[in-house]
Amino acid sequence: MLTTAEPTLMRAIGRWSLTAGIVNGIIGSGIFGMPSAVANLVGVWSPLAVLLAGCGVFFVVLCFAEVGSRFDDAGGPYLYTREAFGPAAGFQIGWLQIWTRLFSGAAALNILVSYTGALIPPVETPLGRAITMTGGIILVTLVNIAGVRNAAWTVNVFTIGKLLPLLMLVVLGSFHLSKGVLAGQVVSSPNWTEAVLLLVFAYGGFESAIIAASETQNPKRDTAFALVTAIVAVTAVYLLVQLAVVGVLPHAAQSSTPIAAALAELLGPVGSTIAGLGVVVSIYGWLTGFALMTPRILYSMARRSEMPAFLASVHPRFLTPWASIAVNSAAVLVMGLASNFAQAATLAAIARLAIFAVTCGTVIVFRMRDREPEGFHIPCGTAVAVIGIAFSAWLLSTRSFAQGWILIAIVASGMAFWSLKTINTGGLTRGKL
Repeated sequence: MLTTAEPTLMRAIGRWSLTAGIVNGIIGSGIFGMPSAVANLVGVWSPLAVLLAGCGVFFVVLCFAEVGSRFDDAGGPYLYTREAFGPAAGFQIGWLQIWTRLFSGAAALNILVSYTGALIPPVETPLGRAITMTGGIILVTLVNIAGVRNAAWTVNVFTIGKLLPLLMLVVLGSFHLSKGVLAGQVVSSPNWTEAVLLLVFAYGGFESAIIAASETQNPKRDTAFALVTAIVAVTAVYLLVQLAVVGVLPHAAQSSTPIAAALAELLGPVGSTIAGLGVVVSIYGWLTGFALMTPRILYSMARRSEMPAFLASVHPRFLTPWASIAVNSAAVLVMGLASNFAQAATLAAIARLAIFAVTCGTVIVFRMRDREPEGFHIPCGTAVAVIGIAFSAWLLSTRSFAQGWILIAIVASGMAFWSLKTINTGGLTRGKL
């Protein structure tokens, strides 16, 4: 329990900074490789697949928007689940959030090395890889410990920086769309299911960008606005980028760097360089948001005696959860060095689906308790929540045991950790501090 003499977190994140943080959390490195993978699955119809996946995710986002507008404390889905289903369920979702974010961070670090290495070849050596990952993590850690306002502004700058090459492609590509190029994006057997799955994973990240509610100026008012605005903006960007790629780049499915290749078609070699720099900026921006949001889960759980108490420490000068930030950064660095992108990204995506489904379920529970809540209210909210649950469950059901075993392992380890902690503390109390 915090005393009045202890420092507390500072509310410094405004409405537009929160919106930028959500956009930054969704748009990472995936957009720079996604267009070719989707074109390989559904060809010229890939822009429609982008739109369909965005519509599906929108149902889940609406659930997050309604539930998020009820709270002004840190924790995000962890906190929502705790209040809806009790401390044990809340802990499990918090546990899943932590692992999801760590896997995602490890994937981002590996992509950072790959694209930086394309610009600076020594980075791809074992020593260069370690130095690049370590340097990147130290940078974003210091920015976040130094103050949430600094971190929020840094995320804003990186968000703008990552969007510039994408918007450049959209604007230039709109003047050079070719019917002949579009007609050449032929796929003999379109695979819509895999395309939507891939795109849903690309839309993920919004659920972690709302964790720092205790440092948002007016979370009950701004969370819904920021979520809805961000997902609409991201869907528009993804749709226009996909259209530009398949309308400008011949045989887009065969390119491993579709954004760079499309910009090279429009601008020559300088286009590839712009795209490469865009990826580096995008990943640094995502990592800054990762170091801003993820430690707040640890901080929130520690305040409720569900994690070691030192993780609830707040820096007396900067008013940031410095211990949680430092531990989070150390953990993701170790995982990044020990994994590759494909491994980390797959594990992150699978764990995220469970968080989506449970958070949609909290809408139903809260509506049963309070039929006219304050804040954002979804029309036909229960039906929207059921659609969100079904959508998430369908995606999860398509995964093989070889991919899904990690979810079982994380849940089992979480149950063991919770049981041990409950025994040692004599039971944990329900509700807010």
